[in-house]
Amino acid sequence: MRNEPAFLFDLDGTLVDSVYQHVLSWKDALDQEGIALSVWRIHRKIGMSGGLFTNQLLREIGEEITEERRERLRRLHAEAYARHSNSVRPLPGAIELLKTLTRVGTPWAIATSGRMETARYNLERLEIDVDSTPIVTRDDVEFAKPDPDLFVAAARKLGVDTNVAIVVGDSIWDMLAAQRCRALGVGLLSGGYGQDELERAGAFRVYEDPADMLFHLDEVGGGR
Repeated sequence: MRNEPAFLFDLDGTLVDSVYQHVLSWKDALDQEGIALSVWRIHRKIGMSGGLFTNQLLREIGEEITEERRERLRRLHAEAYARHSNSVRPLPGAIELLKTLTRVGTPWAIATSGRMETARYNLERLEIDVDSTPIVTRDDVEFAKPDPDLFVAAARKLGVDTNVAIVVGDSIWDMLAAQRCRALGVGLLSGGYGQDELERAGAFRVYEDPADMLFHLDEVGGGR
C-alpha cells in the first residue's frame, strides 16, 4: 500500500450537476407507483444507494417494502434518469480538477452509490475513459453509503490505505462514510447540503464546487 494522498470522488452533485435530475427521476418513479412524496423529502436521501433510499422513503410513509417493489422502483428510476440525463453537465472546474490531479501525479478514483446504468451518462459528460479510470459503483459492493464499502473498494483499486485518502462528496452520507473508513472528508456545496450540515457530518474542509476546491487544492494536499 502506498502512503501518498489519494482522492476518492463521489459523482452526483460532486463532479456533475445531476442531483436534481435524480430527484425528478425518483419523483417520476414514485408517481408511477402511486406514491405521493414531496420533492424535498426525496432530495434529503440522495446519495444513498437506491435500495436504502427506497427502504427509508417507503418506511417514512408507511408503504409496504418488498424486493419486487424495490426492484420496480429502481428500474423506473433508471428509465426516468435516461430521459433527464440530457440536461446533466459537469460542475464548474470538475474536468479541470481531475486533469490537474492526473498531471501532478496524484491518484484519484470515483466511488458512486449509483449503478453503472445511470452513472455511465455522467462519466461521459466528464470525458472519463471507464476502461482506464478506477471506478466503483453500487454494482461492485455489498453496501452503499453511508456504509464505507464504496470508498474502501476505490482506495483498494488505487493501492492506498483509506487513512491517507481524501473523500470528496456533496452529501452528509459521503462524510459519514468517510469517517467510517477513517478517511478525511471534503464537502462541496454543489449538491444542495449546507456547510454546517457537512461539517457536522465530519467534513474538515468545505468548498463551493470543484472549481473552488481546485483553487484551494494546496489546502487538502493535492497541489504538488
